Amino acid sequence: MDDSDADGEAGGRIELGSASAAPGSLDRGRLPVAELPTGGAERLPVAVANGAADGPTLWLTGGVHGDEATGVAVVQDVVAAFGECLADLAGAVVAVPVVSPAGLRRNARETYYADEDPNRHFPDADAESARPPKLQERIDARLYAAITGEVPTDADNSADDSEFAVETVGTNAAADALIDCHTAGVGSEPFAIRDRVLYGDRRSESEAAALSEELGRLVEAFGLPVVREYPAAEYVEEALQRSTAGAVLNEAGIPAFTAELGAHSVVDDALLDAGVAGAVGVAVELGLLDPDDAPESAGAPGVGVDPAPSEFPVRRFRGPTTDESGIIRHRVAAGDAFAEGDVLARVVDAAGEERVTVTADNDGYVLGRCEGLAVYEGDPIGSLAVRDDGDLVVPRDADEE
Repeated sequence: MDDSDADGEAGGRIELGSASAAPGSLDRGRLPVAELPTGGAERLPVAVANGAADGPTLWLTGGVHGDEATGVAVVQDVVAAFGECLADLAGAVVAVPVVSPAGLRRNARETYYADEDPNRHFPDADAESARPPKLQERIDARLYAAITGEVPTDADNSADDSEFAVETVGTNAAADALIDCHTAGVGSEPFAIRDRVLYGDRRSESEAAALSEELGRLVEAFGLPVVREYPAAEYVEEALQRSTAGAVLNEAGIPAFTAELGAHSVVDDALLDAGVAGAVGVAVELGLLDPDDAPESAGAPGVGVDPAPSEFPVRRFRGPTTDESGIIRHRVAAGDAFAEGDVLARVVDAAGEERVTVTADNDGYVLGRCEGLAVYEGDPIGSLAVRDDGDLVVPRDADEE
């Protein structure tokens, strides 16, 4: 396949929405993804940093939840950093800093399209529905088409064949890897989520193993502590295969992971720097840049971020839960290690009398406390990283312990 475009440019022009970047240039624009009732279109901001030489394409997305400020800022600043070294860049960086403009307008996790998580509607061929796709599903499917270079269709739960099906498929813009930038919660530790790779109808076990190995290299290059995603059965039950990174990884077979960068609502400058450095580290691992050509504004991946306090592999766990309603009094903080049986929190009544003690069911460390003071029966008390002995490559219907 010829790597030059009609103008004879080395790496080929990259077009996405109204952005059009020739080799060695940076351009910004808008990607239409839906019509608005008042006229005009819902448009996602996009930026393309196209290197002077040909190579892989790294995508970054942020702001799928409208209150996750640091993720938005990381994607914006990554674009600026790569704009400094276009002559040394072999490949391209494509960025969508705000995946959910409707959430950003509200400074809220959800949009006003529907009171539900906008990051659970990306395409999944196994998802079944008797109804036509809702607006958020259509928007997510159109963005997914731009990321993967596929044209959305009317099939299953995907999207439609409207004008947006053509407009959202960029030229030479398909991803070779993706980083989805998020924040976790107030006072939470930063970490990168490594999803398990599912095999079955999409890919064989050996293909899944190769994809998982490639994903592992990129997650490690990002420099944050690595936390594995939920076991397969819980992963699918929570529809995480329909998140941005989950769909790109497990539906399209493109290495993709999620970066969780501290608290929501305000930009954390230290984690902003860590996120930019991590993205540059991934670009180096992919071969977009030689290490010596990394932008001067970016530090080394992982600098300024505390290492994980455990030496064993860990996975995400939301819990443990309380069996009593009351007021939560935490006994551990984000970053604290614990062993099985350690006290994590006590629940007291409003007058301060103790009702129940919540203990750890496993070894691990605290990613963050659940927000709020009041808890009800069955509420989790925190987000934890707990010991994980499970496989990273699993059948989609695995009931993993």
